[in-house]
Amino acid sequence: MKWRLIPPLESSGIIQMAIDNWLFIQHERGQHPPTLRFYTWSSPTISIGRLQKQWPLSWHNLTWEKRPIELVRRSTGGRAVLHQGDLTYGIVAPIDNRKTLEIYQQICQFLIKGWSYFGIELNYGTAKRGYIHNPSCFNIATVSDLITSDGSKLIGSAQLRGKQSILQHGSMVLSTNKTLFQTIFNQTAPWGLGLLEQLPKNCCLETIIDILIETAKQCFDIDFIFQPLSSEEWQDVIKLSDSLKVQ
Repeated sequence: MKWRLIPPLESSGIIQMAIDNWLFIQHERGQHPPTLRFYTWSSPTISIGRLQKQWPLSWHNLTWEKRPIELVRRSTGGRAVLHQGDLTYGIVAPIDNRKTLEIYQQICQFLIKGWSYFGIELNYGTAKRGYIHNPSCFNIATVSDLITSDGSKLIGSAQLRGKQSILQHGSMVLSTNKTLFQTIFNQTAPWGLGLLEQLPKNCCLETIIDILIETAKQCFDIDFIFQPLSSEEWQDVIKLSDSLKVQ
């Protein structure tokens, strides 16, 4: 099977979420192949889960290093996530009759295998429904999240299910600033070292992405067609972006 691989992209939170939404909508309409992409955030951003109705009013006026912190709505579930010093993956693929948890764990295998290449062993979390009372996604590790042996949650994932398609994306903590995390959530950062901080200093983001692409090929038994977004696709993405602004 051929999937589309969109090259790594750094952009604003509103644009990143609009791209994921656009890919999901196009796949749901049968007009786009399954897709994998990796991306980073051009400025610190808090993404709010699709069903999350409450968050501190102070989040609308936060700054970090003299820059405003963007607030954006995800189309997927879960609680708020800080995107700073992280790497995000996004997958849009056909849905089938499997349960949500089975799909999470089938997709997450490429993350487990990829990070094991670097000597980092990840396992699924165990928390149940208590996450709904916590404003931060990363302070609770459910069975769809990945943790290290000391219980640190370093990869959190969320889903949107349609009739034909599923969007799953997630944040990998590479070197997120703990002081910023604590300022936003008024909680201690629930991890020891980020993933990148556990690797040799000469290991770069490009190497990490290359390994994860290779393990995705193996785990999903697929090949990739490398294809950036076209100018027409960018126009569609920008049209979608206004709907994701948090008022």
